[in-house]
Amino acid sequence: MSEMAKGGGMVRGGQLDRSRQVALQVHEILRERILKVELVPGTVLSRSSLQMEFGVSQTPVRDALMRLQEEGMVDVYPQYATVVAKIDINHARQAQFLRLSIELEAVRRLTEDRSTTTAAELSEILLRQRAVATPETHDRFDEIDREFHRHLYERMGMEQLWANVRRQSVHLDRLRRLNLPMPGKMQTVLADHEAIVDGIRSGKVEAATAALRKHLSGTLSIIDVISAEFPDYIRR
Repeated sequence: MSEMAKGGGMVRGGQLDRSRQVALQVHEILRERILKVELVPGTVLSRSSLQMEFGVSQTPVRDALMRLQEEGMVDVYPQYATVVAKIDINHARQAQFLRLSIELEAVRRLTEDRSTTTAAELSEILLRQRAVATPETHDRFDEIDREFHRHLYERMGMEQLWANVRRQSVHLDRLRRLNLPMPGKMQTVLADHEAIVDGIRSGKVEAATAALRKHLSGTLSIIDVISAEFPDYIRR
């Protein structure tokens, strides 16, 4: 097990918003670090180090780690250690199935509507994503990728459903973060997004849904390649 990483830099207690629940903020920060694989699987999360970093007492740290455990992002070994969990491929496949089920229907409906507004808005998001398709800006690229998909839910009036999907996608998201820096991945994402937008704009349901299906299946289709490169990060 590796020692606790300082991914994302130290966040001193003075930088926390004291008007908000402290435990929630600690959870959000640690969750983001795990999702970005800044805290890699096997990293030991020292409660005393976290208390020192955030300038808080034991209770908010304990509550934050409990929430992460409920989400399957850490493994807690009582009287021993709390460790960043390995990426669970079974959970990732279930999240992919959930997203496919929802987003295929969303794209089908949006394409049948032939909404020029939806196509134009997605094109604008895609333009911004294309501008940050570099290894140095892959964090921003990933943020805009989520914005692209969130917009599908928003256009369908399903914002709360998007929030639920995000909570169920932690293992899939971590897997995607390992895949994203690989050669050609960002270009493939852009091409898939463009095909989805083109399908919606032209009202071609089969083309739009086929592009989405290919897009959401990309990372898991090369799971053997990712596992070979990161054998200690994956639970199969």
